[in-house]
Amino acid sequence: MWKGLLDAMLRRALKTDALEVRFPDGAVRRYGPPGAGEPAVAIAFHDPALPRRLVRNADLALGEAYMDGALTVERGCLRDFLAIAVRAGEMGDDVPAFRVWRGAAMARRRAQQLNPPGRARRNVAHHYDLSGALYELFLDEDRQYSCAYFARPDMTLDEAQAAKKAHIARKLLIEPGMRVLDIGCGWGGLALTLARDHGARVTGITLSEEQHAHARARVEAAGLSGRIDIRLQDFRAVTGRFDRIVSVGMFEHVGLPAYRAYFAKVGELLDPGGVALIHTIGRTDTPGITSPFIAKWIFPGGYVPALTEMLAPVQRQRLVPCDLEIWRLHYAETLRHWLERFDAHAAEAEALYDARFVRMWRFYLAACEMSFRHHRLAVFQLQLAHRKDAVPITRDYLYGDAAAAPSPARAGASAGSRAAAE
Repeated sequence: MWKGLLDAMLRRALKTDALEVRFPDGAVRRYGPPGAGEPAVAIAFHDPALPRRLVRNADLALGEAYMDGALTVERGCLRDFLAIAVRAGEMGDDVPAFRVWRGAAMARRRAQQLNPPGRARRNVAHHYDLSGALYELFLDEDRQYSCAYFARPDMTLDEAQAAKKAHIARKLLIEPGMRVLDIGCGWGGLALTLARDHGARVTGITLSEEQHAHARARVEAAGLSGRIDIRLQDFRAVTGRFDRIVSVGMFEHVGLPAYRAYFAKVGELLDPGGVALIHTIGRTDTPGITSPFIAKWIFPGGYVPALTEMLAPVQRQRLVPCDLEIWRLHYAETLRHWLERFDAHAAEAEALYDARFVRMWRFYLAACEMSFRHHRLAVFQLQLAHRKDAVPITRDYLYGDAAAAPSPARAGASAGSRAAAE
């Protein structure tokens, strides 16, 4: 029965791509458009229970089957197969079983995303408190674990991550002496850049003990302990006022029920003349659900918001959206670099953990890359303020010669707003 149901699902979903599947009983079936010829990608199922698991929860079962060796790619590569799977997922509304599963998941999503401080810390530890040696295998030298900015297609990963930080600094209009809050500071790379290269005084917060220790060590080694304070702290516990607030790759961990509290805190902490920048993965379509595989194995409690879900709590706080930039394929390229580096060091990753862990992370990185290439995921950079005149009225200050320094008018406005605030 389950094999027949899965066969019907695949025939409905695979309308543009050809795929060959070898079932556990040895039967081989081909799916895709008529006349497609021999598929370039072929997979094999090695567990008789897999068809049932795929019918019940395709996303979770697919990832776990690859992790456990119950699914192997026989022709083509994992990235090729996941590109097909992601594109097939776009046809999910044509598959009755998927519509039923999605409806039930949507009903449960708010409860699954509740992230009070204690739970938030446990969720962060699940992913970010893994061995630091793991992240050294595939991240850039600065350990930027978020979307890079490929201003040129030939950029290296390190160049693109440096370009990301520079782009963010320009959007923040950083000036020497400014008080900056970095919500979700990671291993400290952005805090070091803002303090060292722009003269800012940075408070960085994280819930990861491993990141906290590493970032503090980097700050000490750089001789910037007087300008950077790295804290093991939840954003809800921060007090004071800041000229600038930046958050890169942290909003995905807040959870839908806490969005109002998050933006209320940003509004409370941001100086009247200040600027905030929220950099997050986002959906370019309607609200959805977190991948069950990602939620269980990679980022428990995480959620990628639709733009409408972000803007509603912003509006309630009467914050002014000054700019919204959407990066479409930058994260796909970032993930491609990460996956290539991870695969090049797979033996070292296996020595740290085991072969199953390596397959889990390979699947995670490849699935995320294909989701950014073929699904409705992007990166949002939302610039916020209390006042409309907190930033220039054009984007010229971000590019070309105008990006080198703020205009005299802009500099005067900044100085005036800081003087008023003090």
